[in-house]
Amino acid sequence: MEIRLDGRSALITGGSTGLGLAMAKEFAASGADVAIVGRRPDVLEEARREIAAVAAAARVHAVAADVATAEGTDLAFRSTVAALGKVDILVNNAGKSQVGAFEDLTDRIWQEDFDLKLFAAVRLARATLPAMKQRGWGRIINVLATSAKTPRAGTAPTAVSRAAGLALTKVLAGEGAPHNVLVNALLVGLIDSDQWMRRHAASGQDVTYEEFLARMGAGVPLGRVGSAREFASIACFLASDAAGYITGTGINVDGGASPVV
Repeated sequence: MEIRLDGRSALITGGSTGLGLAMAKEFAASGADVAIVGRRPDVLEEARREIAAVAAAARVHAVAADVATAEGTDLAFRSTVAALGKVDILVNNAGKSQVGAFEDLTDRIWQEDFDLKLFAAVRLARATLPAMKQRGWGRIINVLATSAKTPRAGTAPTAVSRAAGLALTKVLAGEGAPHNVLVNALLVGLIDSDQWMRRHAASGQDVTYEEFLARMGAGVPLGRVGSAREFASIACFLASDAAGYITGTGINVDGGASPVV
């Protein structure tokens, strides 16, 4: 089965690197026009060129904005609509893994985490949902983490904001369903991305990056770390008509590592 997104326009936050960039490439290669949002103009421009290289026919728009702010989400939405005409597919991907001992987490840390991971998704969904409903077609994909379902000690604030994102997914799915606006979440496990490259570099371990990944993946039931392309393929499926009967669910993309479905 070939997945096609011809005629669709997608807005992807955190789209200039890692999983966001992988999804942008996959969407564009499948026929969609794509807007990527990030904070660094130079990185965005390099990402825009990479996407255009794999999908010459796609329109690729880059927006330099901080979606942790109301001003940033407004800019991302308005700039995308001005460039691409509409937003059919919204992927809330911006985020970082921030964890620590509960008593060490200040109000500022909590607020920054929720601003980036929850309120950015809330604001962009609020901006895009009305037109999706009016057109009778839309897709919202919230990229979360498996800790949203299985929080452990020491995983706040990320596990808490991700759990809120899972609840938001269910609420939006119920409101969007009568209008053919489907809302789902993808829960990330161990997936090869920029954050693991940075952790490898900071670890000081005298091993190659490939060896570093192999050690991490040894504890996963499938015996390896997943690839960004594998993750992007699932997102592309959810964004397509082929996934027309899937909404309100959180899909683990973790090689079977999570103890819950």
